[in-house]
Amino acid sequence: MIDFKCDYRKYISTEEFGKRVADTRHYIAKIQQDDFGGWLDLPINYDKDEFARIKEAAKRINDSSDYLVCIGIGGSYLGHRAVIEALGGERGRTKILYAGNSLSARGLESVLTQIGDKDFSVNVISKSGTTTEPAVAFRVLKAKLVEKYGADEAAKRIYATTDANKGALHDEAIAKGYESFVVPDNIGGRYSVLTAVGLLAIAVAGVDIDRLMDGAEEERAALISDGGRAAEYAVLRNVMLENGYNIEVLANFEPNFMYFNEWWKQLFGESEGKDGKGIFPASVVYSTDLHSMGQYMQEGRRELFETFVEIANEYDAIMVPQSDENLDGLRYLEGRKLDAICKVANQATREAHLNGGVPVMEIILPALDERAIGALIYFFELSCALSALTLGVNPFNQPGVEAYKTRMFELLGKPGYDKK
Repeated sequence: MIDFKCDYRKYISTEEFGKRVADTRHYIAKIQQDDFGGWLDLPINYDKDEFARIKEAAKRINDSSDYLVCIGIGGSYLGHRAVIEALGGERGRTKILYAGNSLSARGLESVLTQIGDKDFSVNVISKSGTTTEPAVAFRVLKAKLVEKYGADEAAKRIYATTDANKGALHDEAIAKGYESFVVPDNIGGRYSVLTAVGLLAIAVAGVDIDRLMDGAEEERAALISDGGRAAEYAVLRNVMLENGYNIEVLANFEPNFMYFNEWWKQLFGESEGKDGKGIFPASVVYSTDLHSMGQYMQEGRRELFETFVEIANEYDAIMVPQSDENLDGLRYLEGRKLDAICKVANQATREAHLNGGVPVMEIILPALDERAIGALIYFFELSCALSALTLGVNPFNQPGVEAYKTRMFELLGKPGYDKK
């Protein structure tokens, strides 16, 4: 379903490229055997009973709440926001708000202000229940729920996505009677969007999660034997790095993809950025950023390459209307579809940057719908794991993340952390 294109011959021979792509095949078996490789077979091996409960809970939330506040950070937040916004936002009564993804008092106050006196529910997403940012936000929002509804009704409006067997949030959910869903032990946060971590919010937003999983299943079938296009992308990322291009810019022409870009940056940045290695992931949304970053992309330092995410089908919603006066000089565009004009801008940008010395890759979706987004998620997850293993790093750990936490706990005086 996902297509990939790149004229790589300037950077590697066709024979060597084919050999290196074939060499990635053994990494698929390695992922399947890894303790955190559960996402690889997830599209055909997910908990169908929990999946049904997610859809039932989404309906209850839609029936009872103007807002669902999703509390989580990193992989417990970016994935479902990426999917919801890429597909155009919420489609029904319940709007999604986000908390616990920072320690900003202003940010949390803004969420509380938006809720006001409206009805709301909470989905708190944390494997441990003790991660500082979501734990603080959950305390605040839980207090607001209890104040508004009382303890018993508040408990019915809290949905906990957490560890199946242990942890502070797991224990609280059991004690208080929250409906709970599972953060799988064998799937890390940044690979978890197609688990309950992402699916409850996505379902509440009105996205068809059956079709989302169908797309992922279809992409898995296309890639699972030899990596396919995902392996080609993974290999070429490393080829670009070997040729001195150590920054990858993910580019697209859809503003709704902004948070998909953010999810992609976490996926690749947290998976590859270790042991002094890794390609730095950056992103732009065109044509907006052509009027801010366009100059650098065209003529700046040639240490970056660009990967365009494109949508093949044409969107018919808007055409350029006729004008008798033609004061804006747009007569040559009259009667044309805006999406067709956007695709020309996309082509012109790729060609201009390529001519300016920026290597260009293309990842092409057949459409912008649930199936394609499910496929794209799987494509990027497999590409990322293969790319990291090719680079020689573990795609599934993130040891450096603890450094800021340790120092923060020292400064705040958390028990067990001595100030330095």
